[in-house]
Amino acid sequence: QVQLVESGGGLVQAGGSLRLSCAASGIGFRFDTMGWYRQAPGKQRGLVAAITRGGTTNYADSVKGRFTISRDNAKNTVYLQMNSLKPEDTAVYYCNAYFGVQAYWGQGTQVTVSS
Repeated sequence: QVQLVESGGGLVQAGGSLRLSCAASGIGFRFDTMGWYRQAPGKQRGLVAAITRGGTTNYADSVKGRFTISRDNAKNTVYLQMNSLKPEDTAVYYCNAYFGVQAYWGQGTQVTVSS
C-alpha cells in the first residue's frame, strides 16, 4: 500500500517561512514527477510546484521566486520551502506523485498565513 505522508504545515505570520515534507512509504520503485498542489476554501485544487526525477522544476506564477521544490530520489521524498508567505497562500497543501500514469496523493496539510 503506497502512502504519501505530508508534514510541516502550520500557522505562520505573513512574511514568514515554512518547509513542507512528503515521504512515501510502501513502494518498491521511484516516482517520476512529484509535486505539491493546494486548495483554498471555495477554490479548485491547483498546482503549486512540481519536479521531475531528473530535477526539472515547474512553478505556479504566484509562487515563483518565493517557493522552492526539491526532492531526494533515494528516499522518495519531496520538499517545499516556502518563504515570504502571504495570506493568499493559506490553503490545504497536498503532496502528489506519479509513477507512469498512476497518481498518488497525500492526505493534505494545512498552511495558514496570518496578516
